Amino acid sequence: MNGDSRRWFALGALAIAMLTIGLDVTVLTVALPTLAVDLNANTGALQWFSSAYTLALAAFMLPAGALGDRYGRKRILLAALVFFGLSSLACAFADTSGQLIAARVVLGIAAAAMIPLSLAVLPVLFPEQRERARAMSIWVTATSLGLPLGPVLGGWLVDNFWWGSVFLINVPMVVIGAAAVAVLVPESRNPQQLPLDLPGVLLSMLGMLGVTYGFIRFGEQGWDDAAAWVALACGAASTAVFLLWQWRGRHPLIDLGLFRSSGFRWGSVFAVLITFAMFGMFFTVPQYYQEVLGVDALGSGLRLLPMIGGIVVGARLGDRLLSKAGARVVITAGLVLLGSGLGWGALTDVDSAYWFTACWITLMGTGMGMGMPVAMAVAIDDLDVARAGVGSALLQALRQAAGTIGVALLGTVLVTRYRAELGALDVAPYDDGVSSGAAAAKASGSAEALAQVQSAFVGGMSLMLWVCAAICAVSVPLALWVLPRRASAAAPAAAAGRNASESTYVG
Repeated sequence: MNGDSRRWFALGALAIAMLTIGLDVTVLTVALPTLAVDLNANTGALQWFSSAYTLALAAFMLPAGALGDRYGRKRILLAALVFFGLSSLACAFADTSGQLIAARVVLGIAAAAMIPLSLAVLPVLFPEQRERARAMSIWVTATSLGLPLGPVLGGWLVDNFWWGSVFLINVPMVVIGAAAVAVLVPESRNPQQLPLDLPGVLLSMLGMLGVTYGFIRFGEQGWDDAAAWVALACGAASTAVFLLWQWRGRHPLIDLGLFRSSGFRWGSVFAVLITFAMFGMFFTVPQYYQEVLGVDALGSGLRLLPMIGGIVVGARLGDRLLSKAGARVVITAGLVLLGSGLGWGALTDVDSAYWFTACWITLMGTGMGMGMPVAMAVAIDDLDVARAGVGSALLQALRQAAGTIGVALLGTVLVTRYRAELGALDVAPYDDGVSSGAAAAKASGSAEALAQVQSAFVGGMSLMLWVCAAICAVSVPLALWVLPRRASAAAPAAAAGRNASESTYVG
C-alpha cells in the first residue's frame, strides 16, 4: 500500500470511529420512553442519560487533547477506543439508572479523547490545504450522519431486541477502528512538552458540572429551587475562575490566544450555535413521535430519515457555494434554513400530520448540513498543527458544552411549560415527563388525560423550538457582520505551508 492510499484508508478508520460517536450521541433518544419504564426513570434521569455522556465529553476533551499532544495522539486514541468498547458493554448491561449514568460518563470520557485526537491527526495526514479540506468534510459528514442514523438503528434494535443492544453496536465498530488506527495512522505529538494544567482541568470540569446540574435540577424542582441556583452559581464562578487562570497561567490548558484569530473565533461561535439548536431537537422529537404520534421506536427513527437527506443535500450545496460565494453566505444561508425549520416546527400541534414534521426537519437538516461543516472548516484552518490536539479539542469541547447545556436548558424549558399546561394533572406520575404521563393515562383508560398530556408536551416542545429559532434569528445578522465576504486566496496556501513545516511525526 503506497503512502497516498495509506492516508485515505487511515481517514476511513477515523471516520468509522466518528460515526460510532455520532451514533452514540443520539442512539439512546428512541430508547428514552422504554428506559423511563424499564429503569423507572423520571425526566431528570432521562436528561442525565443524555447529559452524562455529553458532559463528560465536554469536561475531558481539553485534557485529552493535551495528553495526546504530550504523549502521542495515536497512543491515547487507541487507549480511548478500548475504553469506549468496554464502557459500551457496561452501558448495555446496566440494571439501574445510576449504573447507566455512571457507564455513560466513562463512555463520554473515552469519546472525549477520540474526537479531538482523530481531528488533530488530519493536518498531519493531509498537510496540503485542499486535501485537508476534503478530509475534514469526510470527517464532519461521518459525525453528522451518525447523529440522525442513531435513532434509526436504535429504534430497530429496541423493537427487535432490548434497549441495551443500542450500545452493543459500538463494540464491532470500535474493534475495526482500533485495528485500522493501529496499522495505518502514524504517531505524532507536539514537540514542545508542556506540563498538564491540572488546576485548569479541575476548574473546567466543576464549571460544566455545576451549570448542567443546575439546569437539570431546575427542570425537576422548579425555578425557585435554592440548590439549583447554588449549583448554577458555583458552575458559573468556576468557569470564570477557569478563564482567569487560563489567561494568567504559564502553561494553560487552552490557548485563549486562538480566539484572537477571527476565523477560529467566529467559526467556533457559529458551530456552537448550530450545535445548541440541533441537540434540543434530538432530545424532543423522538419523544413526540412515540408519545404523540404513537409510533414505535423503529418508526420513530425512520421518521428522522428526512433529516439525513437534508444534511446530505445541505453539505453538497454548501461545498459548491463555498468556493463561489464564501463562508459568510454559506453559514448565513445555513442559519436561515435552520431557523426557518425550527420556527416551522414550533407551529406543530397535537393533530399535525407526519408530513408536516417531515418538512420542517428536512429544512433543519439542510441548514445544519450547510452551516456546520463550513463553520468548523473556518475555525480548523486557523489551527497550528503543533497544537492541533489542544486546538481541535477546544473547538469540539465548545460544541459538546453547547450540546450538554442545550439538553439541560432546553429540557428545562420544555418540562416547565409541560407542567404548566398539565393543569389538574400536575401530580406524580404525570409530572415526571411525557413518557410517564402517557403511560399513566393509558393505564387509567382516560382518553381525556392522555390528550391533556400530549397537548402539554407539544406546548413545551413548541416553546423550546421557538427559543432555538430565536437564537438562529439573532445569529443571522451577526454572521453577516463578522464573517468576511470572501476567503483570502493567499491564506490557505500560507496555512498549508506553515502546517506542513510544523508537522512532527514520531515512530
